[in-house]
Amino acid sequence: MKIQKTYRLSFVVLLLILVACFILNISLGSVSIPFSATFEVLFGGTLKNQSWEYIIWNYRIPKAFTAILVGSGLALSGLLMQTLFRNPLAGPFVLGISSGASLGAALLIMGSTLFSGVLSFGLINDISLVVASSLGSFMVLLAVIGIAAKVKDTMALLIIGLMFGSITTAIVSVLSYFTNAEKLQQFIYWSFGSLGNLSWSQLSVLGSIVAIGILIGSISIKALNAFLLGENYARSLGVDLNKSRYLIIIATGLLAGSITAFAGPIAFIGLAVPHLTRQLFSTTDHKILIPAVLIYGAMLMLLCDTAAQVPNSASVLPINAITSILGAPVVIWLLVKMRRMVF
Repeated sequence: MKIQKTYRLSFVVLLLILVACFILNISLGSVSIPFSATFEVLFGGTLKNQSWEYIIWNYRIPKAFTAILVGSGLALSGLLMQTLFRNPLAGPFVLGISSGASLGAALLIMGSTLFSGVLSFGLINDISLVVASSLGSFMVLLAVIGIAAKVKDTMALLIIGLMFGSITTAIVSVLSYFTNAEKLQQFIYWSFGSLGNLSWSQLSVLGSIVAIGILIGSISIKALNAFLLGENYARSLGVDLNKSRYLIIIATGLLAGSITAFAGPIAFIGLAVPHLTRQLFSTTDHKILIPAVLIYGAMLMLLCDTAAQVPNSASVLPINAITSILGAPVVIWLLVKMRRMVF
């Protein structure tokens, strides 16, 4: 992907800031580890304190990479949805894919209570939650793709996606009403979102899926730029509207579905980062916007995760709350300062 010369310096600066955010993220946590020790581990050194080395390699670095994947994936999926529907309020969850993942997790955790053991899935652990959430998001994605083949109006598809989200949310509410307090608390804890539960093997799976989603989004740049000018104009440029819609929906489904399955539902990033990027770069060209939202999303997620970790304490605030508490005022301030919305 070629980037205009005028933006190259901006991307170099952003990448340096991203590296700084990454180092800051893995340097802070419940256990106080000196910066020098963190740098030594990153550059292949060994520490006398083996527990520090274990914490950095097996907890902090995987968590930081998870934040990068989650932030990048959600930011890109939000950009894809806002462009496809030409709606500034669209986000990665408008197609109901994230709600499908939540439904899968809810059925696993709370389903046995409502159905008296008929939906008993055995032991509930991180892997089973990922599988159940993935299946839920995949089923909704298949339904959306099937409907997209029959519904040619993009706005109608948006409304249908929102209806899917409403249906799954209603089912989750029914499950929550009938379940016991212990399982309800477990589901609520999952809904807070978490970046620190992934092993290296799980991280590799998430990374592979996110990479495929980013690749599909990147090969759709021409179609995305054309969609901004309307479907009739896109058709006049030779863009295959049906194929492009399928690709964008599949990319969004892979990104939002896999991230929700592995990290839980995380708000704000997908909705706000594309707007933030457009304001700072003052462009609607997706050759610039796609790499920019990937970097901005990763940076913001790393900063939110750093803020969620209470220094020198085992307590970790819900990442889902931190993303909105810290991020929303920044976007409001930026929009007020710019006095306009680039879209």
